[in-house]
Amino acid sequence: MALGSDLQAQLRREAIDPGYVVKNGRIRQSIMGWTFKDHYKPLELAKHCKELGLVAMEGIPRDTYPEVKKMGLEISLVSSHGFANGPCNPEFQAEVVAKLEEAIDVAEAVGSKSVITFTGMKFDGMDPEKAARDCVDTWKKVVPKAEKAGITLVLEHLNSRDDTHPMKGHPGYFGDDVDFCVDLINDVGSDNFKLLFDIYHVSVMNGDIIRRIRQYKDIIGHYHTAGNPGRAEMDNTQEINYPPIMEEIIKTGYTGFVAQEFIPEWDDPLEALRHAVQLCDV
Repeated sequence: MALGSDLQAQLRREAIDPGYVVKNGRIRQSIMGWTFKDHYKPLELAKHCKELGLVAMEGIPRDTYPEVKKMGLEISLVSSHGFANGPCNPEFQAEVVAKLEEAIDVAEAVGSKSVITFTGMKFDGMDPEKAARDCVDTWKKVVPKAEKAGITLVLEHLNSRDDTHPMKGHPGYFGDDVDFCVDLINDVGSDNFKLLFDIYHVSVMNGDIIRRIRQYKDIIGHYHTAGNPGRAEMDNTQEINYPPIMEEIIKTGYTGFVAQEFIPEWDDPLEALRHAVQLCDV
């Protein structure tokens, strides 16, 4: 039986320490800024993040990087070519190379260690085997620059099941199987090319999250969070149990960032962020 909205609200209130700030810090928490763009401007969000004890931000305009850094926050990930126009499509390969190289320069300048990349969307007449080879060949053109700069390119796996919202799912995305994305990463064959393990997307498409974290720990370069279903808060209305997942991430020896990437639906988005921070601060 579904929980009533009043009971849900009560359970949320009981679970949240209204004054909570990061205490343990074993998980280096960041935030993907676009998910809060309807509620806070980037520097306003940065102020809240700093007060809560987060250590980094990503998914924010590049012109805000200097001020965010002045506030004592790191840039955990630099954006590049976006998820639609990817290297699986020959039409976009030159664009992907140029934008990844530019992002590597930005990351190096700002002290970030990671740049995101994607496979791109399927297209009419696509040969999947050729598309996979094209992805690998395109990334191999950029990897030497990343290696020289000490930057890691992280490939994000995205779900193609959810068609309810343009950012909750991506029907037609080529890299929608995390195991397939791992194969692509192994084919690139560089310590500077790893997996962005988005816990929400893996839950939607593949499941068995903790086992996959154990299996792929050596090639995971970044994590994202969100509740499933809905890509909203990680509360009692969704199915992922985040504290043991965070414990497992720590057990693997991972020392990178875990970025909160849920789309807040609670009346108070700051309370929602505080809840997520508390939940993941194991």
